[in-house]
Amino acid sequence: MKKLLRSDAVQNLLGWLLGAYIRLILSTVRWRHENLDCVEPVLAGDEGAVALFWHGRIPLCLATAPQWWRKRTKALISPSSDGQFIATALEMAGFPGIRISTAKPGDTAKARQAVAAFREAVNHVAEGGALVVTPDGPRGPNEVIAPGSLQIAKRSKQPVFLMGIAAHPAKQFDTWDKVMFAAPFGRGAVVWDGPLYVPPGIDDAGAEALLAEWSARLSAVTRRAEALVARAAD
Repeated sequence: MKKLLRSDAVQNLLGWLLGAYIRLILSTVRWRHENLDCVEPVLAGDEGAVALFWHGRIPLCLATAPQWWRKRTKALISPSSDGQFIATALEMAGFPGIRISTAKPGDTAKARQAVAAFREAVNHVAEGGALVVTPDGPRGPNEVIAPGSLQIAKRSKQPVFLMGIAAHPAKQFDTWDKVMFAAPFGRGAVVWDGPLYVPPGIDDAGAEALLAEWSARLSAVTRRAEALVARAAD
């Protein structure tokens, strides 16, 4: 069964279904944005950006598409078979993927691929593009930012924006990332935070503290978005 689910045909079908669903949610949910002005200078200018939202909100992520469609935007996606259908869905939505992961020790081929993908991501952002990342994916832990997005922001010297996304009514499943699927014709919210920057001379301890701070802030704006849609539903 697992081999069947990871076949190209099934992955393409799942990608098409997810792509159709996320476009449906974008067009039918009444989306509200809070603190959107913080990202407007980047959207209107030539500066690049790294944009973060939690992995469990991928089904809602096109809520931010009208903003990121204004720039050359790509998505950072795992090259795993499970990431294939997500890449297909986002490419359907106008966000081509950069496939990157951490290579296992001794796997020189994958290490070279990871370095090339990381370099592509850094160059894309440094040259004025936007890169959308789920920094706790593809396997978690949930709502903990991994170092990769911080390194891309540091190397590119471009700002980071956090996006808390929620909708109501919606169903959250008991997956590692507590994935949320919204019902059409409900209410949604996106809460923005930023711009955030990585200090150029940051050491390992400073980077660890910054990741903890950013994780807390991204969770905070996500909880804020949840509160907004819950209040609107009352």
